[in-house]
Amino acid sequence: MKITLKDGSEKEYNEALSVYDVAKDISEGLARVACAGEVDGEVVDLRTIIDKDCTLNILTANDKEGLRVIRHTASHVLAEAVKRLFPEAKVTIGPAIEDGFYYDFDAEPFSREDLDKLEAEMKKIIKEGHELKRFTLPRNEAIQFMKDRNEPFKVELIEDLPEDAEISFYDQGGFVDLCAGPHLMTTKGIKAFKLTSSSMAYWRGDAQKARLQRIYGTAFNKKEELNEYLEKLEDAKRRDHNKLGREMGLFTTVDVIGQGLPLFTPKGTKMIMKLQRWIEDLEDNDWGYVRTRTPLMAKSDLYKISGHWDHYKDGMFVLGDEEVDKEVFALRPMTCPFQYFVYKNEQHSYRDLPYRMSETSTLFRCEDSGEMHGLTRVRQFTISEGHLVIRPDQAEEELKRCFDLSYYVLSTLGLEGEVTYRLSKWDPANKKKYLGDDDYWNRTQEALREVLREKGVDFVEADGEAAFYGPKIDIQAKNVYGKEDTMITIQLDCAIAENFDMYYVDQNGEKVRPYIIHRTSLGCYERTLAWLIEKYAGKFPTWLCPEQVRVLPISDKYEDYANKVCAELKKNGVDATVDNRSEKIGYKIREARLDRLPYMLVVGQQEEADGTVSVRSRFVGDEGVKPLSEFVDAICKEIRTKEIREEMPQEEK
Repeated sequence: MKITLKDGSEKEYNEALSVYDVAKDISEGLARVACAGEVDGEVVDLRTIIDKDCTLNILTANDKEGLRVIRHTASHVLAEAVKRLFPEAKVTIGPAIEDGFYYDFDAEPFSREDLDKLEAEMKKIIKEGHELKRFTLPRNEAIQFMKDRNEPFKVELIEDLPEDAEISFYDQGGFVDLCAGPHLMTTKGIKAFKLTSSSMAYWRGDAQKARLQRIYGTAFNKKEELNEYLEKLEDAKRRDHNKLGREMGLFTTVDVIGQGLPLFTPKGTKMIMKLQRWIEDLEDNDWGYVRTRTPLMAKSDLYKISGHWDHYKDGMFVLGDEEVDKEVFALRPMTCPFQYFVYKNEQHSYRDLPYRMSETSTLFRCEDSGEMHGLTRVRQFTISEGHLVIRPDQAEEELKRCFDLSYYVLSTLGLEGEVTYRLSKWDPANKKKYLGDDDYWNRTQEALREVLREKGVDFVEADGEAAFYGPKIDIQAKNVYGKEDTMITIQLDCAIAENFDMYYVDQNGEKVRPYIIHRTSLGCYERTLAWLIEKYAGKFPTWLCPEQVRVLPISDKYEDYANKVCAELKKNGVDATVDNRSEKIGYKIREARLDRLPYMLVVGQQEEADGTVSVRSRFVGDEGVKPLSEFVDAICKEIRTKEIREEMPQEEK
């Protein structure tokens, strides 16, 4: 038996050996730190027997998959700790995830104190050093095995497996869990871990099924790595838009209004309006768009023409009952079918194309309650939506322009380095979900692939993520906790024009079906605001701040001059206020810092006499005394150019 190792060297053996035995033969030190093996590209347990020629890579905690094994084993240790301290809890599933692990339980909610007790119990289990022993049972015996232990969720999982399936379990000192593995050899292999939080979850992600309690945790090979991660997690909590945005008074939610329906305060509204006005002016004045305004709802007839009724009805808010009502309406989840009729309102020739329509669109989607989170997943939202009606020969150029516009928007916001790119394709194994045939999808996907290649960006390809009518370029970003969302999308649609009898008249007087590009330039304003809050930790570029300058009179004697300074700023389009409270100037300055203001202008006797202001900023600190006109010119330029100034280091403030 010949085994080829990662470095290309070869080992020959006359008998079958486990992955662990091979690791031990290579080096005692390697065996001590080994977590799993990778045999012919498949991650396997260290107990796995090798009995034929193969390639083998011994995985340690320095490997991503090796670390996953540590975390997966930690999830089993957590499950055992829960069963020890809360015997009535029922176990469900406990996978390793990107930054750690979780385990779901049918139990009462867990408090932070409960998590601390569970951590202590986990440390006992780890210290006991139980060997993890794998065994298998036929399906019927496996079902009875878990029934005897009164674990109904495990029984359900096994019952979903094929009749001839061989079911594997891991026993760690008496606690047995259904699992495919791989796992560490003993619980002592877990060196550093932490239970980070708990939350509610649904069994199998279905809101109609049991409500469970999920415990999140993480594990690393070294305490230093764990501490570094926990510090990063604390920073994430400080930046979390759902917490920080509320603390800053940008938005709120109210139970009697509904989940996923945020209320924006004057501050938050001002930020969204600044973004919206910028995008509208940009599209209309610089990128050749015409603006439309269309209804927030339509009869079901419209969605049946577009295909959304068949493909997307469950995600829509439907008003009425088709069995009873003569007309059934639905709030719009997208704007495209409305804009198609704007295009059809007049006849167009080939010279009129591309015809680029854009709209600031308020949309409604019936998101699952378990998916709601702050501003990133809501039921009513507003996007910078656009649809380009184009000739087939214009597709390449217009797709590139859409990409360039999105990149310009991201760059202006300082977010271009925060994104990744995904080519979202159809699922050829589930063709009934989509319009068009294999040739259609191969052509359209290659067109988008070529745009990404020409723009020189790294991208991944994902089957099953396309819209039902065409593939997409999805521009993705992660929140502070690492969850990825789509921020901007560019879609090529060569099929839907047929449904709406859309055409243009070509140079020969013939009617020709156009192509359509669905795109956003900024995406969802709510989600973008959440992204900006977390990116800048609330310290936004000056042009975006709802309050850009606060004027601070050192006493009430200088209120008139402070008001005069404020009026001059407002006259020049700067969002300014006056802090005329009867507080000491030091207190006012500290308050302005806590409010993350870009600029404070301190005014007193000398400033009033000279027509100057004493400038303090987030960027430099004390910028000294300047003529008011000089400061106004400087901040107006900063706002106009949307400059992103570098923040002064925290230790210097």
